[in-house]
Amino acid sequence: MTTTPLSDGPAAALGADAPRLLTATDVRTVFHTPRGPVQAVDGVSLSLSEGETLGIVGESGSGKSVLGRTLMGLITDGPGTTVSGTVVLGGRDVHALSPARRRALWGTEVAMVFQDPMTSLNPVKKVGTHLSESVRLHQGLSRAGARDRAVDLLRQVGIPEPARRARQYPHELSGGMRQRVVIAMALACGPRLLIADEPTTALDVTVQKQILDLLQTLAQDLRMATVLISHDLATVAGRTDQVAVMYAGRLVEYAPTEAVFDRPRHPYSSALIHSIPRLDLPPHTLLPTIEGRPPNLLHPPPGCRFAPRCTAATDRCTTESPRLAGHGGDRDARGVVACHHPLGAAEEAAV
Repeated sequence: MTTTPLSDGPAAALGADAPRLLTATDVRTVFHTPRGPVQAVDGVSLSLSEGETLGIVGESGSGKSVLGRTLMGLITDGPGTTVSGTVVLGGRDVHALSPARRRALWGTEVAMVFQDPMTSLNPVKKVGTHLSESVRLHQGLSRAGARDRAVDLLRQVGIPEPARRARQYPHELSGGMRQRVVIAMALACGPRLLIADEPTTALDVTVQKQILDLLQTLAQDLRMATVLISHDLATVAGRTDQVAVMYAGRLVEYAPTEAVFDRPRHPYSSALIHSIPRLDLPPHTLLPTIEGRPPNLLHPPPGCRFAPRCTAATDRCTTESPRLAGHGGDRDARGVVACHHPLGAAEEAAV
């Protein structure tokens, strides 16, 4: 078996010939707290082309949401935060722009759907006002034109009686409808990239599927790139082109979705997949769990951060941090993994 380090980062291993809409290189986000620095995102590199969907998965606290906000430019250098690396969106380095130019990108180039729709909606503003304000600001529509556009957007995201709903307040809508309104707000100015951060939190299972199906359909119809952030691998199954698996702020596996589900390379990815409930399991089957807890990012362990919970860890894993690398010659099909003992390595060596 040959191991090929990726000098241009993992993005270079996955379809490097395709034109890139988003390219993030060695992104690091550090929060400075009274107890010390917290490395919430530690050296993440990834890329996305127009029309593609990337799933970012991992446990709570793995850095997924912080990465999403850093990609969008919502988290930048400040008194309590240090951000490094580059995030290039449509040929522009998001973090090199002035605050005003960065804000001009929000809504037109990149938009975000947050976990809880009520935190994105002003309870004293009508639904139509939320939408019309954005299109008037970015597209220069008249008041009447903005109202018509708001109704069209509500219709586009599948809200019945959109004209009546536009006159209602957020508390008058169900949770699923509120999330559709938030999606309509994100799509109001035709962004090229949509970042959806746990978009189905607090929704029942049926509504979750409706929202995910809506996002998938809109992305296909509008040729919009999508970043779907979730703690649940089952959410991104069949809905994404690539999957980035994060653990303790780091990227541990980055590969086409089919490869991750069929042949996971990292023990953490494999453990997440095997913890997904399946209909073919016998009744009362206990699903495997990952023993232990994620590390404290104030004092992360040396070496591989998953080593304390990994059943295949060796002394090398506890002292030497693994790099993302491709294994074997078919890097495009298998993606990259950060593991000293990747799953399937013995089978590859025998070939």
